[in-house]
Amino acid sequence: MTQLLEHIQVDTGPEPTASIIWMHGLGADGNDFVPLVQELDYTGLPAIRFVFPHAKTMPVTINGGYVMRAWYDITGAELTRREDENGLYASQRDVEALIAREKERGVPASKIVLAGFSQGCAMTLQTGLRHPEKLAGMLCLSGYLPLADKAAAERTPESLATPIFMAHGRQDPVVPFMRAERSREALVALGYQVEWHEYMMQHSLCIEEVRDINAWLRKVLS
Repeated sequence: MTQLLEHIQVDTGPEPTASIIWMHGLGADGNDFVPLVQELDYTGLPAIRFVFPHAKTMPVTINGGYVMRAWYDITGAELTRREDENGLYASQRDVEALIAREKERGVPASKIVLAGFSQGCAMTLQTGLRHPEKLAGMLCLSGYLPLADKAAAERTPESLATPIFMAHGRQDPVVPFMRAERSREALVALGYQVEWHEYMMQHSLCIEEVRDINAWLRKVLS
């Protein structure tokens, strides 16, 4: 049995009936997006349990082998060359364990959103496409589709019904805008419904994006 990742939990009300599992970016931790909980408007939404896991620590090649929190290793600036398959699959199992825990606590898969920023976005797609049930949604911020050449063979039929929100900054120097566009095109070609947003920003979030996230959550969780 996979041991649960350490995580931060924030409930928006008593007895949540929906859950959002939110994965951070490289070198950050679960605290990174906790402040966002206060920025959202929950009018018309059920009580939500936010789960912000901390990725395990590992040496990251692109950062000179420095040990930091990471979902998988990154070997170079070209993010999809020599991808860390073992790391991706290991972290996928960690995220699946968090999904299973939410289901044990009474939240059905159809009310669970996977969300993530940068590496966390990659983990959202890595896990969501392979999950054997329809989820409420995949919220994908400033990231990309990992192991794209394996997605067609490994995605589940059930996952095709899971709506995807993708957002990216046109001036992103970390995950190039073109990489995100290619990821979106690949997902659409596989048959996924992708709601796409782009903003004049770098590798970050902006106010307009928070509003768009809020509107999308209202659609998939109401």
